Amino acid sequence: MSVLLASILKYMNLLQKFQQFIINENLFLPKDKLLLAVSGGIDSVVLCELCHQAGYDFVVAHCNFQLRGQESVRDEQFVKALGEKYNKQVLVKQFETEKYAIEKKISIQVAARELRYEWFFEILNSKTSNGEALTHNSQLPTHLATAHHLNDNIETMLMNFFKGTGIAGLRGMLPKQGPLVRPLLFAKKEAIEKFAEENKLGWVEDSSNQSDKYSRNYFRHQVIPLVQHIYPEAENNLAKNLQRFRDTELLYHQSIQRYKKKLLAYKENEVHIPVLKLKKMVPLNTVVYEIIKDFSFSAAQTEEVIQLLDSDTGRYIQSSTHRIIKNRSWIIITPLHEKTTQIILIESPGKLDFQMGSIELAEQTNSGFKIPAAPHIACLNGAAIKFPLLLRKWKSGDYFYPLGMKKKKKLARFFIDNKFSATEKEKIWVIETDKKIIWVVGYRIDDRFKIMPSTKNILTIAFSKAVNV
Repeated sequence: MSVLLASILKYMNLLQKFQQFIINENLFLPKDKLLLAVSGGIDSVVLCELCHQAGYDFVVAHCNFQLRGQESVRDEQFVKALGEKYNKQVLVKQFETEKYAIEKKISIQVAARELRYEWFFEILNSKTSNGEALTHNSQLPTHLATAHHLNDNIETMLMNFFKGTGIAGLRGMLPKQGPLVRPLLFAKKEAIEKFAEENKLGWVEDSSNQSDKYSRNYFRHQVIPLVQHIYPEAENNLAKNLQRFRDTELLYHQSIQRYKKKLLAYKENEVHIPVLKLKKMVPLNTVVYEIIKDFSFSAAQTEEVIQLLDSDTGRYIQSSTHRIIKNRSWIIITPLHEKTTQIILIESPGKLDFQMGSIELAEQTNSGFKIPAAPHIACLNGAAIKFPLLLRKWKSGDYFYPLGMKKKKKLARFFIDNKFSATEKEKIWVIETDKKIIWVVGYRIDDRFKIMPSTKNILTIAFSKAVNV
């Protein structure tokens, strides 16, 4: 915020600051219709009054979480009366919050948050609430406005700091995140209370706000006052830090994007990262985390990924949605259970599907075994093969020792010798163990893995080509 703007805001009343903040942050346009999240407490009541005085059109949405008995009923009735006061439609939804929390195994606070935001965005997206169409006129709400204020944001920043959420947590809540806007984020609680008193506004008090068993209330009632006892300007200083951290986050992400541009190569739905380049990145931990977090990996797995850089081919770690595999001089991030991936880890015998069809691996003894002539079945010396195996598309530079030959041959040369068309080459996959190709799928095994008279255990791999390939 510039010195000039700060000086101008100093002499504005809350309504003027409210309107100026909306313009400065480009939250929404005067012609837009808002969906106001209104609990009935002083903050959301002031938000309603400010929107009314500023001439903004809005619909009110109220959540009854049914957690405080008659008090919850009272709040709902109050918000409905507030809608009548402003001649605005009020949408109400009652939630079975405790049941939801038990089913999801989450806290009541998290349950309430999930339920309310899911409903709010459902209203914005479907334009209805429990089948009740939005009325009053044909214009529909485009933005969800909440009554979070500056003190809320300071509390959020401090809580995030102690939870270790990183730079994004330190900048707190943003004034605008997609259709969600927070037009009171500039205002201190005392200014909101003063405005409510000057405009003779009524509101309801949530008795749970006085309980320190909730972490936010503990910070509000205990931690911050204790800090202010030592540092009287702590609140103002923390407010300034919010803006500093917000600017810092922008610079941080600009830098991270430059790192990603240098490192990440996208191949269909996979991400390929050169190991040597990645190891040179400074700070390595931060760069690795910022890459892997987009694929459901946690901060705690960052060190595991770094250890993977010096591991053997085939080693991997995984998240709920993706797997990171070390493949020679590359780290490859690939989705789990996805047919279109270009590299698949085979951890044990069994059947698996991929984009060219399916393969089935089986182990058996050499007693009475006869090698079939069919090219779609590979019969290999089981003792020479170590799991996990990699099933992947061939790439330039690949070579193997074709069955019957003692010299290696590049796959590119093998394709030329066998008069493969360009289209056929695009569909070639290989299986490798410990950096060695054991089979050009559907064509030729590697001589180093052939069955010998002394072979006791055999690994067979049967390839079934997809009909549409």
